[in-house]
Amino acid sequence: MAARGTVPGLAEVRVERDVECRMRDGTVLRADVYRPVTGGDRPVLLHRSPYDKQIAQSDLAYPHPAWYAAHGYVVVAQDVRGRWRSDGDFYPFLHEADDGWDTVEWAARLPGCDGRVAMYGFSYAGATQLSAAAGRPPSLAAVCPALTASQFYEGWTYRGGALAQAFVSSWAAYLAIGEAVRRGDNDALEGLGAALLHAQEHYWADPAAFPHLDGGLADYYRDWLAHPTYDDYWRRWSIDTDYGRLEVPALHVGGLYDSFLSGTVRNFVGMRRGASGDHARERQKLLIAPFTHMPWWPVWDADAAAGANVVDDWQLRYLAEVLDGSESGVFDHPVTAWVLGHGWRDFGDWPPPEASATDLFLHSGGRANTAFGDGRLSEEAPAGEPPDFYTYHPAVPAPTAGGHSCCDDTLTPMGPACQAERERQRGVLVYTSAPFPADVDVVGDVTLTLHAVTSATDTDWTARLCLVDPEGCSRNLQEGVLRAAFRESASDPSPVRPGEDYEYRIDLGPVSARGPAGSRLRLQVSSSDFPQWARNPNTGWPPQPGIQVATQTVLHDEAHPSRLTVPLVRP
Repeated sequence: MAARGTVPGLAEVRVERDVECRMRDGTVLRADVYRPVTGGDRPVLLHRSPYDKQIAQSDLAYPHPAWYAAHGYVVVAQDVRGRWRSDGDFYPFLHEADDGWDTVEWAARLPGCDGRVAMYGFSYAGATQLSAAAGRPPSLAAVCPALTASQFYEGWTYRGGALAQAFVSSWAAYLAIGEAVRRGDNDALEGLGAALLHAQEHYWADPAAFPHLDGGLADYYRDWLAHPTYDDYWRRWSIDTDYGRLEVPALHVGGLYDSFLSGTVRNFVGMRRGASGDHARERQKLLIAPFTHMPWWPVWDADAAAGANVVDDWQLRYLAEVLDGSESGVFDHPVTAWVLGHGWRDFGDWPPPEASATDLFLHSGGRANTAFGDGRLSEEAPAGEPPDFYTYHPAVPAPTAGGHSCCDDTLTPMGPACQAERERQRGVLVYTSAPFPADVDVVGDVTLTLHAVTSATDTDWTARLCLVDPEGCSRNLQEGVLRAAFRESASDPSPVRPGEDYEYRIDLGPVSARGPAGSRLRLQVSSSDFPQWARNPNTGWPPQPGIQVATQTVLHDEAHPSRLTVPLVRP
């Protein structure tokens, strides 16, 4: 029997706890339902999460569900299958399409509901929305997926063939803690707490050795490691294989330092161009705020104008327009992005039509190692130039400094950071542009085309785009990685031949920042960014036991025009 009660301080909202929802296979999921006391039938605002419905992500990003109920919605906060109060066994992503479909249609028939359901939530709760939407439940009227991916291989578990080690290991441990609590297993709970406390030490071991992720607590972690390529295990859950399956309006919320920013933007672009029906395609909105994955607070020099409350305001405006036809100007500009160093700016699409893709070629006299070397970026194409060399030793990787990871900044690299330590490493090549003569915005997607040679049969190539302010402080804007064996295919990797040059395309992802007059762009090239991504042992593909030291050569001459492609927008 569900428990009913009032919400303290909100006489206009009532809550019903542990309301049961039966899935098609008989499994019972439970939700807390918050209802406005007056006003007739209302739309449902549904949140499905593995992180405890009593929290409903309100301690990290959104207001409490009661706040949304006070604004006129029947709010349903549900524990997904196998988590907290819901029955069944939890396996990430496996049941979210069917369970999401069943829950949407159940919620539409709840007392006090008008038959229309919208969904909201970030991270995994964003994935539950898109997974459900791909099945086209008839009552789903809108989704608001925030800080989430377009698939769960590339950009979630792996990036360019490299394991997102710090995120994946620590996230699995957090999920396992929830299972240990469910079981009342205090020994496992203490062991997992100790593992997270010493996570930085555990990252140095084989990812498979991360402790206490077995015994049924998080067996799926072993499956993730057992599927290092984009195969059918991952393909079955991918949103971006066919955006034509989606026919629902969506407010996509991204964070400039979120681990899933590329996927968020890909979902917006994919649905704006390929969703089923004009109604859906014309009602896609992209909002990019200056957030890390969590909690949502402004980074860089952003202020309260870009705090978490902005997302709530946009969601209310968006839902009012999509569900009720209220004219709010939400769709006047399909893209609204925070430009670091400037503030909010509207654009007509992504990438912005006004952005000019500009090639900045790599140059040096053969000594681009560290920020004190002779590496340069310029629009002038290279001619006859010597290459740059460095040694990559897997036991001595270049350290991560800030980044796009998840979910706790004491465990994983998140946000902007001073790059001085990385840029002192001899194993990091540094190429810097001339100062901008006037303000310029860098808004859009960044790629690196790298011509390089390794002495190994496999290795990694990493890249970081940084902005160097007029005072000389270098801060990261975006990062990318590509495992050499994955240069042509994420599904069918192949080793490289030692000593042979190859062209590598490394996607760094979306950026949005102002380069003020006197500032410079900077590119770091290395073979490690640890522990953001797992180290490549250089022993071939598939990796063999042990490690190998590799000599790395970056070419930048007329026949090998290595270049950084950046989108420049004049203010």
